[in-house]
Amino acid sequence: MNKIGTFFKRLKENPGFISVVSSLISILIGVFLGFILLLVLKPESALNGITNMLLTGVSSLEKIGKVFYTAMPIMLTGLSVAFAFKTGLFNIGAAGQYVVGGFFAIYAGIMWNFPWWAALIVAMFVGAIWGLVPGIFKALLNVNEVITSIMLNWIGLYFVNVIMSNTKYMQDTPERTARLALKNPSAVLPKLGLDKLFNSNLVSIGVIIAILFAVIIYIILNKTTFGYELKACGHNKNASKYAGINDNRNIILSMVIAGALAGLGGGLYYLNGGAQFTLGKTLPGAGFNGIPVALLASSNPIGVIFAALFVSYIQVGGEAMQPEYAPEAITIIISIILYLSAFSLLFKNIIAKYLKKRKTNKEEEKV
Repeated sequence: MNKIGTFFKRLKENPGFISVVSSLISILIGVFLGFILLLVLKPESALNGITNMLLTGVSSLEKIGKVFYTAMPIMLTGLSVAFAFKTGLFNIGAAGQYVVGGFFAIYAGIMWNFPWWAALIVAMFVGAIWGLVPGIFKALLNVNEVITSIMLNWIGLYFVNVIMSNTKYMQDTPERTARLALKNPSAVLPKLGLDKLFNSNLVSIGVIIAILFAVIIYIILNKTTFGYELKACGHNKNASKYAGINDNRNIILSMVIAGALAGLGGGLYYLNGGAQFTLGKTLPGAGFNGIPVALLASSNPIGVIFAALFVSYIQVGGEAMQPEYAPEAITIIISIILYLSAFSLLFKNIIAKYLKKRKTNKEEEKV
């Protein structure tokens, strides 16, 4: 019994455990409020609607495969935002980095006849450049990265629109790129039997690559000197500078790596073979969904894997709620759940304070 008690005591003091509990509380509150909204909109279908949302994602291997496919890009944009968070930066430019990365991956595949792995490198390189600009402005001119990265989102969107509109060979229609599988099959991500396993052509090695990068980023942040320096700058830039850490270099490198990750997310999505790049008037949701994914995971790279799968899971479940509920209503419900997920940090602080206070009271009682 003493061993069990010691185990639970250590578990309660573990920051990772507190993060998981806080995220679960946020999710449950979000699901509850979503169910209340369903009751308001259509009471007779509310129970069936919330059941579809919560169970569709595991109802078949095909649906599980779709969850993995949908999670693939937001796993990388979530990693991008989380990596910047860890170093004290807010990379709200992941949407633009995702767009330019995805477009130039397609461009490299169609125009330059690159294989998939080379096209992914191009996606990372262009995304890194899009992260470099706000990094330089932040490090050298102290311009807030939120402002510069927001502007670069729209610059990136219209920049690729101009290139696509003036590159006829890429186009299937005036607003859509050609099918990658027809132009250059070698640029499509290999399936390695995953499509047969999940009975879906949407599943490829892209999800494995995304998970692999999450593990790599975890190792960089937690097991290397470079990662320690990045986190030190995030905690206290002035103290890090005093300790001899090059804060400007780390700020720039942090945004470059964050941009490369978001660009890779776009590359994986469009090289998967199931999507064609279209002329855009709005920024893709995958770029902004990385923000709640990072918040829900408390910026932990391993947590990002599960947070992205959760966000993908409720999106796939939301699609099953039609036609009982309008797409707009489903979007609102998913947004409520994601919005509440962002409160995981708040609940984490509340739980940590409660456990600390309880520990202090016990120590005072012993005295």
